[in-house]
Amino acid sequence: MQFSCNTKLQHIIFWGIAILWMSCNTASKNDLPVVRLITTEGDIDIELNVKQAPITAQHFLEQVKLGKFNDAQFYRVLQSDPGGSYNTGMIQGGVHGMSIVIPHIPHEHTGTTGLTHTDGVVSMARTTPGSASGEFFICVGDQSPLDYGRRGTADSLGMAAFGKVINGMKTVKKIHNLPATGDRLMQPVKIRKVVVL
Repeated sequence: MQFSCNTKLQHIIFWGIAILWMSCNTASKNDLPVVRLITTEGDIDIELNVKQAPITAQHFLEQVKLGKFNDAQFYRVLQSDPGGSYNTGMIQGGVHGMSIVIPHIPHEHTGTTGLTHTDGVVSMARTTPGSASGEFFICVGDQSPLDYGRRGTADSLGMAAFGKVINGMKTVKKIHNLPATGDRLMQPVKIRKVVVL
């Protein structure tokens, strides 16, 4: 009887530790919020850097909490261009084509945040400074020319990096390699839901 009780206690302790370990590993090790993009091609976990990019990261987090990115999609890819001046690799997604209103935010460039567009970094898409709202992209490979003061944007103000993929780059690369016509995916990838972990 005592053996049975000890065995049950050991199982309870084991599963308690296992659950605690799993919950700790879904959150950011840097005490930053993490969101999960649940797509038709797999999940992508993004750590939002609200410390270094508070305006952009907080904006993105607020839109997630409001459910604005549910049923959005990844629709654009830029793939490797060996003949180009640099390799612009990325997948872009958001509310493009949806009747959803997301406010524009001030341009928080990498010159202020200290972040850089490396592999897995998440950044806001924009046309002019201050036009970013509900479109974002994930870097595939080194995209540091998109940093402030570099040649990746016509105005040299760069893009607003605000997060990093901490789990799911395999899914990002899978999307990046899907068939495309020009820079548009032939079959957009649905973002079923985005949740805060």
